[in-house]
Amino acid sequence: MNSIDYRAELPELAECDVLVVGGGSAGSAAAIAAARQGARVVLVERYGFLGGTGVMVLDTFYGFYTPGAVERKVVGGIPDEVIAGLEKRKMVLKRPNTYGAGAGLTYDPETLKVVWDELAAGAGVSVLFHAYFLDILKDGDRLAGIVVGTPKGPQAIRARIIVDSSGDAHVAARAGAPFEDAGALGIAQSLTTTFKMINVDVARAKAFPKAEMWALMAEKSDRYRLPRKEGSAHITPHEGVMVTNMTRVGGVDGTEIVQLSAAEREGRAQALEYARFLKAEVPGYENAVLGGLATQIGVRETRRIKGRYWLTREDVLSAAKFDDAIAQCGAPIEEHHAGGDTRWEYVPDSGTYDIPYRALLPQQVDGLIVAGRCLSASHDAHASVRSIGQCLAMGQAAGVAAALSVANGAEPSQIDPKTLRTRLLEMGAILS
Repeated sequence: MNSIDYRAELPELAECDVLVVGGGSAGSAAAIAAARQGARVVLVERYGFLGGTGVMVLDTFYGFYTPGAVERKVVGGIPDEVIAGLEKRKMVLKRPNTYGAGAGLTYDPETLKVVWDELAAGAGVSVLFHAYFLDILKDGDRLAGIVVGTPKGPQAIRARIIVDSSGDAHVAARAGAPFEDAGALGIAQSLTTTFKMINVDVARAKAFPKAEMWALMAEKSDRYRLPRKEGSAHITPHEGVMVTNMTRVGGVDGTEIVQLSAAEREGRAQALEYARFLKAEVPGYENAVLGGLATQIGVRETRRIKGRYWLTREDVLSAAKFDDAIAQCGAPIEEHHAGGDTRWEYVPDSGTYDIPYRALLPQQVDGLIVAGRCLSASHDAHASVRSIGQCLAMGQAAGVAAALSVANGAEPSQIDPKTLRTRLLEMGAILS
């Protein structure tokens, strides 16, 4: 690839204590948490709404509850306020997960956008929509802000601490932090375009066993192009509406634009084929129609930073505990590989493992914290810890840590984990 030397003088759009890059579940929680701790917070988001994958692709929060016979809630604080906002509007329901991943909280994504708006505004967060990360700004060797793309062109935002909740570790990678690139290594989990079906006879659709639907997928494989011979369709807060998680686009580097563009087209094509299958073959869908596709294809895994602690498969399956724990997870390892099925491995005895604060701290870069699916974790550990419940909890912790860094004039790596944990417990986080 040829390179071009490009330079420009940029107007300064904003200056703040804490800058959060990416307004998904982790970033929104981080911004709200930091603002409530007294920091001046700017949150930049490339779309026109908050919620990220939780509103563009999914409609269910997993990771709030442990799977198994004895259910335990392991996420609290700001995540509880999100659920309360949905409950106030009667737009959320709790349902069991038949895979054994723990109960899910299924909601209306459009309502969730409004809930996030209200929580961010109430905390005093300055939200800048239609602004996307382009590059970093440095003061000597330290991060000093970022360049964002806006409708008026590139502009600068200066900040004392940055939270990278981009999902793809965009800021960390550009700043020179080491990372493992799952896409480049060819191990990234598959991508999925979710879709919803409307005018469904929900009672009949629910009564049809999932195993029989999967058997039909295999039996009818000569008539339909169905890469994944499993998947699910679940109820929603709306009458006659079922949402699916069925399509599978494998072998994609989610940070490589040509591959990602092709994956978007392939995901849409698969969605139409799965919808055709449901309508023709599955009871309850005879009069159903395709009611909408995900805003963009769902990306599960790209870059994962190599932080001050590397969370491993052994940590997950041994229910590891850490003195600097900032969140818990009981979700199983759920690997959506390129094949027709999904690999599951469970934490023994419905247990939980800790997510250490060090897994949010990049190596070799000061002034930066990550939150969400780009944390420091191996491929297998990431397949467990990437649930939205844990992304919310990580974001909450990253926001508090960022505010503490500003208040103490310290680097994020210098924050006392005991102080951080105390603040999180005061906010309602569940750490044990």
